[in-house]
Amino acid sequence: MKDGNGHSGAGYLERQMLIAMPGMVDSNFTGSVTLLCQHNDAGAIGITINRLSDFTLGEILSQLQLDCSDENIAQRPVLEGGPVAPDRGFVLHSPRDGYESSMKVGRDIMVTTSRDVLADIAAGKGPEKFLVALGYAGWGGGQLEGEMLANAWLSVTADTDIVFDLPLRNRFDEALGRLGIKVDHLHSEAGHA
Repeated sequence: MKDGNGHSGAGYLERQMLIAMPGMVDSNFTGSVTLLCQHNDAGAIGITINRLSDFTLGEILSQLQLDCSDENIAQRPVLEGGPVAPDRGFVLHSPRDGYESSMKVGRDIMVTTSRDVLADIAAGKGPEKFLVALGYAGWGGGQLEGEMLANAWLSVTADTDIVFDLPLRNRFDEALGRLGIKVDHLHSEAGHA
């Protein structure tokens, strides 16, 4: 999640959550909240945090041949992180160093793509808070900015309570609420002054 020169190139939307507006035409994002993990001149990468996949964590761990005897862990839902690379796993988690392929998303959230974090989770030694998602949302250079100008998204500062603690069905309304907006006040058409 760094450019070819090893720089993260932080953008103004990094560490923000994107809230899909009612006029969102891409069904992959209707009613979604997406945590932006990286934003720079080359584009943006995010993980949607409120859409269920058809898998449980136990099924994913089994596919990776990782034993998990804790049913609370095995029954946890896996999310649809986005339409790009839906066979690739991402673990959003509370800060914990030592994993092979991790990146900080602010001070309270990390994203890890290496198997070692899943091995720790399966063994009951993983990060205190985590969620697992398949796939990610990706935008080319300038694409997300264009979508923001077209009123496809609202943004709000990332919040660990929303990312890790709230039930999935409440994340959209709570993210909007952090902006002082109620969902029934949103319209699919927007004007410009």
